[in-house]
Amino acid sequence: MQRASISLLTICGLEELDEHSSRGVTHVLSILDPAWPDPPAFERYDPHHRLTLRFHDVIEPGPGLIMPEVEHVEAVLGFIDDLLAEERRTQDGHVLIHCHAGISRSTAAMAMLLAKTDPDEDEGALMERLFSIRAKAWPNSRMIGFADDILGRGGRLSEAARQLHARQLAIRPNLAQLMRDLGRGREVEAALGAKAA
Repeated sequence: MQRASISLLTICGLEELDEHSSRGVTHVLSILDPAWPDPPAFERYDPHHRLTLRFHDVIEPGPGLIMPEVEHVEAVLGFIDDLLAEERRTQDGHVLIHCHAGISRSTAAMAMLLAKTDPDEDEGALMERLFSIRAKAWPNSRMIGFADDILGRGGRLSEAARQLHARQLAIRPNLAQLMRDLGRGREVEAALGAKAA
């Protein structure tokens, strides 16, 4: 596969969107909670291609929650396919992916973009690149699991995400309780198992 000519990759949260309005963003993937309004910051951006998806940042079902489903991940991958097709014809693409905090849904989507643009790259190296783009990355494991299956990564992408979660717990131990409180205890326990292995 020909490598896309994407010159800039950005991950951010809602509060950071204004900081990127003058940075020549050409493509935006917005991942928002279902009832959240469109961010007004995009009115100050240059014309760009944008896809908005709406689901909660969860890995377990709960009352009133819309979980990430395979259809959402397929939509992310479709956005990436369209982006790659366009970037073969143009230069200097700047892709911005955001969710509410720029930590979980957006980093899972960026991991998919990295995996699609470099299909032969080792999954651990992909997660290292993700960490270099967003140092507080904690990719949503449910999204990563669907992407792993669709992209034929044989569980390796999920394992690499688990290793990244373990790395984050080593750097920021307070994340363990925060993630448990957010209903992400399964990810924490898997990460702690990775640290012990």
